[in-house]
Amino acid sequence: MPGGLYLDTSAVLRAVLEAGTTPDIEERIRAAPLLFTSRLARVEAARALLRLRLRGTVPETRLADAERDIASILARCELWELTASVCEMARHVAPEKPLRALDALHLATFVLARQRIADLELLTADEWLREAAETL
Repeated sequence: MPGGLYLDTSAVLRAVLEAGTTPDIEERIRAAPLLFTSRLARVEAARALLRLRLRGTVPETRLADAERDIASILARCELWELTASVCEMARHVAPEKPLRALDALHLATFVLARQRIADLELLTADEWLREAAETL
């Protein structure tokens, strides 16, 4: 199988909620022929929008647009499940890096996907996750 981009949630949210501030991320998502992510991204993105909605700092029309844009990106993605293998790998992946649990789950999913998908690249806006992936 040819390569593609694995998107963690930070890349999706940055491309949508901060559109125009990260043209490199936005262009890579637009141009990628194949996109992959964890089912976790759906949950994280929905919770991020819910937090914004509860704060009341972003107009509802903007949030509705963001929901549509996120759904559009995720619809292009092959979703990888949070399997027992992913969870087990997340417990041990990049042990020298201070990854939070959700980032470790994304990294573990990426590592397992990369074993099956040649030339898969990780696209993230999270510096800790990027640094952890570079050590693998």
